[in-house]
Amino acid sequence: MPASPSPASASLGTELDGLIRRAAEANAALMRGDIRSYRELIAYTDDFTLMSPFGGVPTRAADLTPERIEAMGRFFRNGTFEQEVVQAYASADMVVLALIERQTVEVGGLPAQDWALRVTLVFRREGGAWRLAHRHADPLVHGVSLEEAAALARGAPSPGAELSPPAAE
Repeated sequence: MPASPSPASASLGTELDGLIRRAAEANAALMRGDIRSYRELIAYTDDFTLMSPFGGVPTRAADLTPERIEAMGRFFRNGTFEQEVVQAYASADMVVLALIERQTVEVGGLPAQDWALRVTLVFRREGGAWRLAHRHADPLVHGVSLEEAAALARGAPSPGAELSPPAAE
């Protein structure tokens, strides 16, 4: 007969389920350009880092001025969002979600298209609340060849390189 989960592990499972739902709701709001709802659902830690799917220098919490956050909301428009949980890891004070995010959205003024991202979210419990400590996303869901990966690693220019993403996504 399987062992019953302890009350502590059952509680953590409920919190994990809640974080998974909250991440999906927040990112669905962001893809619609609703930065206010996104920020109501997701709070960052003071040492938050973002490694956006566009590459470049990671963004830190100190970089996220109110103006940059508002620009982030304007960067995405009219999107739909689906989230697939690949794996979830949880401890008393940290949760890691490995996800596939699938959205159809207008990004940076481009026409709507499908955007599939591999995403890692790291949440940390601070003062009883779960806050986002790290987000990493990349557009490699469909995979690339070794040659394409090598070109990216060399910093070879890519089509659309002139598109300037906001400081966070």
